[in-house]
Amino acid sequence: MAVFKVRRLGTGVGGEPTTGQTAEARRDALPLRGAGDLDPLLDRIGDARYVLLGEASHGTSEFYRWRAELTQRLIAERGFSFVAVEGDWPDCHELHCCLAGAAGAPNDPEQVLWGFDRWPRWMWANEEVAGFARWLRRFNATRRTAAPVGFHGLDVYSLWDSLRAVLGYLREHEPGHVDTALAALRCFEPYDEDPRRYAYAGMMVPRNCTDEVVRLLTELRRAAGKKPLPGLDSRFVARQNAEVVAGAEHYYRAMMRGDRESWNVRDRHMTDTLDRLMEAYEPGAKAVVWEHNTHIGDARATDMAAAGMVNVGQLVRERHGEDDVVAVGLGTHRGSVIAADSWGSRPRRMRVPAAHDDSLEFLLHQAVPDGDSLFLLPGDHRGWSSDVRSHRAIGVVYNPAGERRGNYVPTVLSRRYNAFVYCDHTTALTPLHPWEHEHLPTEAETYPSGE
Repeated sequence: MAVFKVRRLGTGVGGEPTTGQTAEARRDALPLRGAGDLDPLLDRIGDARYVLLGEASHGTSEFYRWRAELTQRLIAERGFSFVAVEGDWPDCHELHCCLAGAAGAPNDPEQVLWGFDRWPRWMWANEEVAGFARWLRRFNATRRTAAPVGFHGLDVYSLWDSLRAVLGYLREHEPGHVDTALAALRCFEPYDEDPRRYAYAGMMVPRNCTDEVVRLLTELRRAAGKKPLPGLDSRFVARQNAEVVAGAEHYYRAMMRGDRESWNVRDRHMTDTLDRLMEAYEPGAKAVVWEHNTHIGDARATDMAAAGMVNVGQLVRERHGEDDVVAVGLGTHRGSVIAADSWGSRPRRMRVPAAHDDSLEFLLHQAVPDGDSLFLLPGDHRGWSSDVRSHRAIGVVYNPAGERRGNYVPTVLSRRYNAFVYCDHTTALTPLHPWEHEHLPTEAETYPSGE
């Protein structure tokens, strides 16, 4: 597919949708009231091995609930192997062990989710995820001979937790490599688990921890030579934690250069992790991915491409072929959301104002103003979904009053996704924690605002 170039098409005066476009969208809308209404989307997915499920925010109940409904059907009816999410590998592995019924793991998924400690905790420690996790644990309990369906984190942020996990594994299983892990740990120690301090230090002096991390990763890759058991094998888990350490170190150095490369480092890391998981599971494995729309919707159908940015949706299509990948975006016109005023601050329930009149969400509000709807997007890229429209994207940091400046991404819908779930009015999700820590280590904000 050629690099996407933004140009405005098919709108009326002031960018508002024409009557014809509204009628087209209304004609294409399928009602979405319950799990049974997902049948057309299951048919569209067919034999695809990668189903990427998005969200327009990390704090909207309906997005989490529809992803869970579809994922449950994909697991129970289509034999999907695991769920991979925009979360930290160590935390999600703890949850995976619980859901797989591993010896010594807690029995209650909510207990594990309560322990997710990196800001923004509400992103995974919420009632909606807890409900899905309880369902998956029950489902796995019925699979007496088959491998459990997994739950895994793809993200790059858990540098220190992953480094400690690697050290623990080596002390128990590969004591000859402990010194390499200790050297990496000592290199990072002066920065007091603050990634910004490490990144700033790298700008001021040429010394960094790259060499130590490369040696650690090389030894773990060598130690993880044999094929692992799906998701639970300790060698695979240790190797993945070493990959996180290497990815995080690269990410934080790129972050301080002030360009978009840190975004690309992160999304390539998440895609590489997805590929490793597919290799770890049995041949013919199938993956469901839960991430923000800005990650799972093809970057080439947005202005991200012009900025030199790639994302998971683009990379998975390029690596595995468009016929084997189905990307589903989600969006809303108005409602409420859980988000924060600034990075690391306390979250709160915020109002999501009505979408701007030149947006995709406004067009769909005009077409189907009540309830939720499903759109199967045409492969020929014609009609209302082929126009360039601004498409809402709310991050963990959000300012409703300043939406137009940073919360809309120019998008060709039918090129970005294969299907779209539209929820006209949405509500904030329910965090497990009524509060957040005051002083958690802070990460870099990402495009467009903390996705």
